[in-house]
Amino acid sequence: MVQVSVVIPLYQTEVYIRAALDSVLAQTFTDFEVIVVDDGSRDDGPNLARATGDSRVRVITQENRGLAGARNTGIRNAKGDLVALLDADDLWASEKLARHVAHFEQEPTLDVSFSASRLIDGDGHDIGLVQRPISTDFKTADFFCRNPVGNGSAPVLRRCALERIAFNDDTLGRQCWFDESFRQSEDIECWMRLKVLGHCRFGYIDAPLTLYRVNSGGLSANIDAQLATWRRFRDKVQSYAPEVVEAEGARAEAYQLRYLARRAVRSDNRSAGLRLMLQSIRRFPRIVTEEPSRTAGTLAAALAKVCFPPDVFGQLERRALKVAAANPGLRL
Repeated sequence: MVQVSVVIPLYQTEVYIRAALDSVLAQTFTDFEVIVVDDGSRDDGPNLARATGDSRVRVITQENRGLAGARNTGIRNAKGDLVALLDADDLWASEKLARHVAHFEQEPTLDVSFSASRLIDGDGHDIGLVQRPISTDFKTADFFCRNPVGNGSAPVLRRCALERIAFNDDTLGRQCWFDESFRQSEDIECWMRLKVLGHCRFGYIDAPLTLYRVNSGGLSANIDAQLATWRRFRDKVQSYAPEVVEAEGARAEAYQLRYLARRAVRSDNRSAGLRLMLQSIRRFPRIVTEEPSRTAGTLAAALAKVCFPPDVFGQLERRALKVAAANPGLRL
């Protein structure tokens, strides 16, 4: 029996999978298995995963079911008491698993342990930003209004905590942990159920143990779909925690619109960021006074994207990143 099961969904990411696996196999903590779930890939990624030569790595192949479906398959086949999630295009620092295992040993009531994440670009270069949560109180509203965990490669979870939110999907005819009807927002949808329905305790390690890859390709085309999916997530929360939606619905949607505005600024769409930022302020005007720096910064970037030629905007963006890199980190 292994202590940690590492679940890696794999779909059309042959360019990244070997680096992801190498970062796992280089862990200083070694009592783990790696379950790579080939989610209907048509590239050479699954073969590259099989070619590691490490007996701890196994590849499970299925028809494409999306990220949630791949994670469910990995969890279903996991043997460890702890389940660590890693997307195939992200990386881990070599001490990540050791730090999380120690975190659970030090805090026996902890259900989910997650770390800060360093942002890297498509080529693996450090962008100079670190994802950290705004606070570490981790109230229910924090999970509804923003994603304190940051990304799907940051957390390690107790298997028993996942079992608290397991449900039988009658349509699929199997037990699930992630909701496979979500092709986006599946992370925060799961974290929210862990917090509200599983009564799980989240803990944070303030070290960038995850390297989260930020790709700008296709962002503008996905923004409207992301917003629609987030609103479906909100509607699902309404079904089991209506008091949260009533109290925090406007604020949560404004935060989501601002987040999407930041993503739009990094895309090829020159006007989407400004449009989304204005919608955010209209939806919840107090966002300007509650988080003035973050709101003003996003608005300024969206305006610059519209007002300046791409080459000038690129220069401004690089300067802004240098300034941001000198700060403690990007707060979520």
